[in-house]
Amino acid sequence: MKIGFLSNCFAKSDISDLISMADWAAENGFGALEIGPSIPLDEKKFDQVLSKGKITFSAFIYCRNFLSSNAEEAATHKNALLDRIRFAKKAGIKNIICSTGVKESSFSTSNPTQFIPEASLDDMAELFKMFIEEAEKNDVRLAFELCPSMSNIAFSPHMWDQIFDRVKSDRLGLCFDPSHLVWMFIDSYKVLSEYRNKIFHVHGKDTEVNYDALGRSGILQIVTQEKTSLNLPHGNNKHLWWRHRLPGLGQLDWGKIISQLYEYDYSGVISIEHEDPVWSGSPEKIKAGLLRSKKYLEQYL
Repeated sequence: MKIGFLSNCFAKSDISDLISMADWAAENGFGALEIGPSIPLDEKKFDQVLSKGKITFSAFIYCRNFLSSNAEEAATHKNALLDRIRFAKKAGIKNIICSTGVKESSFSTSNPTQFIPEASLDDMAELFKMFIEEAEKNDVRLAFELCPSMSNIAFSPHMWDQIFDRVKSDRLGLCFDPSHLVWMFIDSYKVLSEYRNKIFHVHGKDTEVNYDALGRSGILQIVTQEKTSLNLPHGNNKHLWWRHRLPGLGQLDWGKIISQLYEYDYSGVISIEHEDPVWSGSPEKIKAGLLRSKKYLEQYL
């Protein structure tokens, strides 16, 4: 296994250029880069990075609403995902991380707290049959992000079973990101065991649950833009009772997760997805957070 990171954390920093990011990653002992939407598909720059032989590209990630009611928006995102599927071979990339898309009908007008993912299932299945056909032509695999807030219905075992039953393909799997499972109260270790053959990629990200805040807000009130009297650590946070953390700073046992990955013969990349508010705010803090996570995860490799 290699330790890498997702480029999104540097999208607005001093090393947002692919070359400078890859150079920094290689100089600091990372093995792979996962490429987010802000990085242009510039063949010359990808070739330049690969020609140095110091770092590889683990995946593209593109999570958008491919089923948007806005036809122009949906078409733009579909074409962007297809572009990455077709470009992947040039960059030596085997995995494309994506969302499913969500139909407007999945959101209840009579009950704003109710989300109905099954309402998007038929349209999503038809769309992904086309994406899978293109993936087969280009020898890549598609792996679903697990975050439900990324225009995505592939966020639980209940939904994965329905999706994989509708779209039967060895090229369709999961990006295992246990941080989302934590705040949805889904057993990460059981999921990793049960869906071991569908784990194409792994995100290194953790989640911290503030049970005092949870006891006052309940599970339905997740996001706030207002000041709150709840006892939230490190000031107000956009999530009322949970926040993403770097591996080792949340609820998860990464020693157990990596042990399971070894047992299941996973030989890919653990790609650190840095969304930790404590280690953000400046390029220096982002870099320090990535290096801290790398050191923490390497003890289990």
